[in-house]
Amino acid sequence: MDPLRVPDDVEDHAVTENRIVEWLPDGIVLTTLEKALNWARASSLWPMTFGLACCAIEMMGTGMPRWDVDRYGMGVFRGSPRQSDIMIVSGTVTRKFAPRMRRLYDQMPEPKYVVSMGSCANTGGPYRHSYSVVKADDVVPVDVYAAGCAARPESLQAAFLQLMRKIQRDPETKLFEKLGPVTDWSGTEVDWEETFGKELDE
Repeated sequence: MDPLRVPDDVEDHAVTENRIVEWLPDGIVLTTLEKALNWARASSLWPMTFGLACCAIEMMGTGMPRWDVDRYGMGVFRGSPRQSDIMIVSGTVTRKFAPRMRRLYDQMPEPKYVVSMGSCANTGGPYRHSYSVVKADDVVPVDVYAAGCAARPESLQAAFLQLMRKIQRDPETKLFEKLGPVTDWSGTEVDWEETFGKELDE
């Protein structure tokens, strides 16, 4: 049978992707532009060199040969936010540092993603009742959370893999999409400039 010819007994609406693949010759792959872009984007994420506290030591260990995130295409830690795809919030975020972290996030090009690493960034950790500590998602929109105190490299790797799956499942690419406003736990929009101070260079 001609592999490129659909059998006569199969109606057009009944042809599924799997059946079509069976009829195609070897070496031909069917996909969409969106899926190809999402696959390429998920396989070449560049994290920003950005560490806040003890979780940053575990983040550095993730790039070592034992865990080797280079096999996922994430081993190129960039020194500039303008060349980065991922911000890893690895440690305690204080009210004084929050505007600076938001400035770095705003300097990252679209599409950009945020991984909150460790209990301090996720919930405030042991400092959650402190006057000076805020959660990462109060300042920037977080895509994936890595649990632990301090979060182990395995936990960060699991967060990376979850982020890759999230990007590949994205039905629409985020090439021109702006992320929405930051909200607190109750869904109220947070004006981070007013909350954390407008002067970034104090």
